[in-house]
Amino acid sequence: MKVVILCGGKGTRLGSANEIMPKTLALVSGRPIIWHIMNMYSSYGFNEFILPLGFGGDKIKEYFWNYEWKNCDFTKQLGSEDVTFLSKPNNWKVTLIDTGIETMTGGRIKKIEKFIDEDTFMLTYGDGLSDINIGDLVKFHKEKGKVVTVTGVERKSQYGILTEKDGLVTSFEEKSKLDGIINGGFFVMNKKIFNYIDNDDECIFEQDPLRNLVKSGELAVYNFRGYWTAIDTNKDLIHANETWKG
Repeated sequence: MKVVILCGGKGTRLGSANEIMPKTLALVSGRPIIWHIMNMYSSYGFNEFILPLGFGGDKIKEYFWNYEWKNCDFTKQLGSEDVTFLSKPNNWKVTLIDTGIETMTGGRIKKIEKFIDEDTFMLTYGDGLSDINIGDLVKFHKEKGKVVTVTGVERKSQYGILTEKDGLVTSFEEKSKLDGIINGGFFVMNKKIFNYIDNDDECIFEQDPLRNLVKSGELAVYNFRGYWTAIDTNKDLIHANETWKG
C-alpha cells in the first residue's frame, strides 16, 4: 500500500525571511520531519511513498538524491565509481512529483492519481508527527468500508473540527476555534476519493471534498488519543523537539 505525503508547504513561520524552507525539511531530533513520518510508516511495513511537491521541491529532491551517502557509512575507492555501503540504507521507494508551488491540497492529490495503482492508499501531511498505530488505523478503515477514514484528534485548535457518531463523521468545519475532534491527517482512502476532487489547482481537500464525503456518509473517523503534533510555527518546532520520541 502506497503512502502519499503532502509536501507543498512553506516554512514561513519557522524562521526568519532568509531561512524559508519547505516545512517538511525542518529538523526534529536532527532529522527532517519527512524522515520521521516515513520512518513511522516503514515501521509498519509500508515503504513506498509518493511526495507531491510544492514550494522548495528542489530541496526535497536534493535531500533524497543525496540520501544514501549522507545517512550511511561507506567505503569509496577514489578515482573510480566503486562504493560499498557499510550500513544498510532504508528500504524506501520514493516518487517525487512536482505539483506546482501554489497548488492547494486537493489539486496536489488529484495530480498523483495516475500513480495510485491499488484500490487503497494512505495520505498524510508533511508537517505532522504522531505515534499512531498505522496497523490499527488500516484495520479500522477496512472494517468501516467507507471511501475515506480520517484520524480524529481531540484538542482545542484552529484546525478543522469533526463531529462523529458511531465511527462516522457527521460534520466537518475547517478552522473552527472550538473544542472538538480535529482533522489530524493520517488518512486511509480508496481510489473513489478522486471522484470527489475537482481537477483544479485551487481545490482544497479539506473543504468541498471532505464535506461532500460527509454528506454521502463516506467519511469515517478513527479516534486517536496518543501523541500528535502539527508543526506550523517555531514554537511548534521547539515543542516537537522537546516531546517527540520517534
